[in-house]
Amino acid sequence: MSGYQAAEYYLPHAAPMVLLERVVSVDEEGACCAVSVCSRGVLAPFLDAQGALPAWYAVELMAQTIGVWSGWHGRQSGRSPALGMLLGGRAIHCEQPAFAAGSELVVSARLLFQDEKLACFECALTLNGRQVAHGRLNTYQPDQQEITQLTNPGGNA
Repeated sequence: MSGYQAAEYYLPHAAPMVLLERVVSVDEEGACCAVSVCSRGVLAPFLDAQGALPAWYAVELMAQTIGVWSGWHGRQSGRSPALGMLLGGRAIHCEQPAFAAGSELVVSARLLFQDEKLACFECALTLNGRQVAHGRLNTYQPDQQEITQLTNPGGNA
């Protein structure tokens, strides 16, 4: 038993938009999560006709692993998970077009840089112990006023 809640507990959104199942580890510098590619799991709505997950979902899996890292730290301080934004990525590469049904994906995110609102993470996705995707993701943590402005652009904040 890992001692962690399900990934959803650390993220600010709910099914079906939570694409991770298990939290493997979290520490000061990063997080590791896992998910199974199967028709009865959290990825079911996103699988193709062959039951595989298209590889471009790797970026979202990486972003959600960063979200788990942030949410875990927030929970340690008594805060609910906060909305974060993926600003972009660099050197994102995946060696295959899809992840086959029955695959167990392990996703890691390691903090490279962080200030008050911006952060950069080195991320990787492994399949059967072999790295098949990687990249650097840049994130932004908006405050409540910015979230209000972004979600209600025509209204008064």
